[in-house]
Amino acid sequence: MPQVSRRNFLVGSGVLGALGVLGAASAITWDELQQRASTTPLAAGSGILVLLTMYGGNDGINTVIPYADNAYHDARPELSYRPEEVLHLDAQLGLNPAMKGMAELWGKHNLAIVRGVGYPKPDHSHFRSMDIWQTADPDTPSSTGWIGRWLDVTGTDPLRAVNIGSVLPTLAMGAKHTASALDPSSAPLTTQLKAELAGLSAADPADSTAQGYVCAGYSAEQTVAQRLSSVATAKRAAGPNALAAQLDLVGKCIKAGVPTRVYSVSLGGFDTHADERGTQQDLLGRMDTAVTGFLNDLVGHPRGRDIVLMAYSEFGRRVRANASQGTDHGTAGPVFLAGAPVKGGFYGDEPSLTDLDDGDLKTTVDFRDIYHELLERVVSTDPTPVVGTGRRDLGIIA
Repeated sequence: MPQVSRRNFLVGSGVLGALGVLGAASAITWDELQQRASTTPLAAGSGILVLLTMYGGNDGINTVIPYADNAYHDARPELSYRPEEVLHLDAQLGLNPAMKGMAELWGKHNLAIVRGVGYPKPDHSHFRSMDIWQTADPDTPSSTGWIGRWLDVTGTDPLRAVNIGSVLPTLAMGAKHTASALDPSSAPLTTQLKAELAGLSAADPADSTAQGYVCAGYSAEQTVAQRLSSVATAKRAAGPNALAAQLDLVGKCIKAGVPTRVYSVSLGGFDTHADERGTQQDLLGRMDTAVTGFLNDLVGHPRGRDIVLMAYSEFGRRVRANASQGTDHGTAGPVFLAGAPVKGGFYGDEPSLTDLDDGDLKTTVDFRDIYHELLERVVSTDPTPVVGTGRRDLGIIA
């Protein structure tokens, strides 16, 4: 094969972006995780926060369904769910039929649903709205995420927060520190190419800082792929549920005692402008299977009592269905919190389907209040440097 030059490797490897090194992330290896778990394991009783980002703008109205409200059926004559299709939570609201596992968590009082969550002066842009949620700054664009700011004020250990996946989200980026990045999904290289690139990934005194990042990132990624080969095999055998694979890896880290307080995972595809019902139901089914499988797997583990998972999307959808049997970008939507420390039930007022803001739901809960409680009650830190003043807890976490 042609010889691979160091320059071509640095330019074409893609490792820098794939591992989030561009944002100064620490690419971590399974060896490092195991070593840290054995030498400095997470202290017993330490809260663990798992953040699930549902990219695309999930339709909250067809997720937590106001099945008893005639306005719901009038606004969505073909897209709405009949009362007998819904997993009833009370006499007014029910879950999407794909969310049977979440309904079981509700019955065990381990699922909280915060209704009408959003922020002032909502933005219908995916990018701007997600940026607002991940930076926790609705007023001005910010270069730091809310978990990144938590990292900045709580120490230097790069394993305090770990993102599972190939792209480091804005929420994980601080001014001084970022979350670690772990991506076990990289395709394996041939033996010959591994040998060729091994020398290229070695440190060289002549390297620039950026080149050093790339080489370190490539070396770390290959170690991850090797050490997590059994996880990758299990993921392939389990099918196409990438979120389940991400949460399976989080579960392995938690069981091992890795000293991580915050994990970030994601699921995309929720931008349902057309033929929404089947697409969303499939996605919610994947989410349901992954989340409940993750939590149920840890029920009997000592650390299972410490886990809180939050699932959110950048915005909900408009109340009225469009002409393509889908829904367009909206505003407020539900946020789910699940786990043993969660006091199950509804929080926040249910937005009206008739008293609207130009066709959109009116926000009844500011998402920063949820962050405030998670920071204070789960990761045991002062929320003020992260989300500012004037926020309040909702009483969700025991």
